[in-house]
Formats: sequence, structure tokens, C-alpha cells
Amino acid sequence: MTAERTPMATVAVELTIGDRRMQANLSVPDRLMHLSELLPIVQRVSNAIVDAEVATTAAEGRQVSCRMGCGACCRQLVPITEVEARGIGRLVADMSEPKRGEIRARFAAACARLDTAGLSERLAARYGWTTTEFREAVKDYFRQRIPCPFLEDESCSIHVDRPVVCREYLVTSPAELCALDDHQGVEKVDMPVRVSTALAHLDQPQSGSQYVRWVPLVLALEWAEAHPDEPPPRPGAELVAELFNQLRSQPAGA
Repeated sequence: MTAERTPMATVAVELTIGDRRMQANLSVPDRLMHLSELLPIVQRVSNAIVDAEVATTAAEGRQVSCRMGCGACCRQLVPITEVEARGIGRLVADMSEPKRGEIRARFAAACARLDTAGLSERLAARYGWTTTEFREAVKDYFRQRIPCPFLEDESCSIHVDRPVVCREYLVTSPAELCALDDHQGVEKVDMPVRVSTALAHLDQPQSGSQYVRWVPLVLALEWAEAHPDEPPPRPGAELVAELFNQLRSQPAGA
């Protein structure tokens, strides 16, 4: 018996960034989809935009200095989307033992350090933060040097599946500067548009709020266990079109 193939829909997408024009035909299942099923496409779109910006940066004479083994950025407060938090929950649940237990233990240890540092209550109130409060929390979190639970030998152990915001964070300054508390001298690669922000808006299209909900990566397992239900599914082609609408609506240099 031949397995029935899922009908596919082709979505023609276009994005103009400065003087660059990105065009592609993306294939998605021609059915209702949860946003989590779109993550592989979202990641590919993010990779394409990041690669193009890295090439532009190199043409200007600046080289990205991020390398395996320099894990300072993996001790920052990493704001991920809710759909990615659930994805991390599934990723860990699907790991075999003893790896799953090791990763869960690292998450638990990180949460314990948040409690000790008095950061747990602040993070729980993040939906009401001003921009200043967010920046202060980022600084205070970094001072604790809490490693991402997926950091191993100063490198990301889930590099292929890492959150979009991690893909978008690159620097051209010496890697050792990233370990300084004030990040003095750190020169980031400015992304012309942010797929992470577009994904966050796509994750909550009916919220009616200008505030973009997010989850600290270090709290992803805890949050996913408390919020297992995904938003209702939508047609795959509609999700892709809305992702690019969100990107096109971002101000230049977002």
C-alpha cells in the first residue's frame, strides 16, 4: 500500500531589505497547521537573512568573530518566543536518557540560581516591563553568569535547533569583550529585520496588545509544562504570508 502524500501549497514570497531583494517559493502542507510545524521554515528564512547580512558585513571589511568555544553570549538573558519554548520542551522530552535527565537537571540548577539571585520574581513580572526595566534585568542576569542549559564545552549543543534570536546575535568585535559586564566595545551585526520579532507577533495575532510576549530560555521547560496548548491551527500558506507581512512591516534597521 502506498502512503498518501500530503498535498503541498507553494507560496511565492518576496522581501526587500535595503537594495537587496529576496525572493523564494516556499512549499508548505496544504492544510491547517500549528505554528510549531512552521518552525523549520522560519529557521531557514532567518538563516538566509543572517547569511546575507554577514556577507554584507564582510564586504565592508568586518568579519564575524563568533566561534565554537566562545560561549559568553550563552550566559545572557535570552528572550525566545512562546512557540519556541514549547519546541524546546518537546526537544528535551524526545531526548534519550541519560541526556534528557542531564539537561533537565541543568534547567533546574539555573532556576535555583535565579531564585538565589532574586531574579525569579522579576522575570515573572516581565509582561509589565518598560524598555529600561528590560535592559536592567538583562544586565543583572548577565552578572550571574548562568549558562544556558544547552551549553557544553562553551558551544551550543542544539545548534541546529537553536532559537531564532540566537541566530540573529553575532558580533565583529573580539570575542573576549562579550564576557565583560558592560559589554564595552562589543560591536554587534545589526540585522535589517528580525525574524524573532515577526515570529513572536505571529504567535499571538489576536492579542490586541503592542507588547510582544516572550519566555526566558532558561524558563522554557517550566513555561512549556504550564502552557502545553498551542494557539489554534491556521492554513499553512496563510502563516507563511503573515510571517513575511510581519517582516515587511518592521521599521528599517529593526
